[in-house]
Amino acid sequence: MTETPRGSLLSNLSFPEDSEIFTTLVEAGPCRIERIVSSGQATPAGEWLEQSAREFVVVLTGRARLAFEGDGAPLSLGPGDWADIPAHRRHRVDWTDPDQPTVWLAVHIRD
Repeated sequence: MTETPRGSLLSNLSFPEDSEIFTTLVEAGPCRIERIVSSGQATPAGEWLEQSAREFVVVLTGRARLAFEGDGAPLSLGPGDWADIPAHRRHRVDWTDPDQPTVWLAVHIRD
């Protein structure tokens, strides 16, 4: 019998100081699910992220702001808040809380 993979999204958290920590949890077909832990990191000013896959993100703990090219004020996210970022939508992580880990669950979906 095969054991069912499992874990806790909120266990074994490190508090990264230099860079975010990306952990792939599951990858199957066109879908990749990862946990991201941030601690004050942000996309450098003037830079934009543009991904070929759709990305659905949920903040599990902490706080963050996402900015989208052409939009006004950044989107503030706290525990339980989510955003569905279409493929090729230019965006950036405007801010993450430097005083506590911000734990994201990210689901990347390729066409």
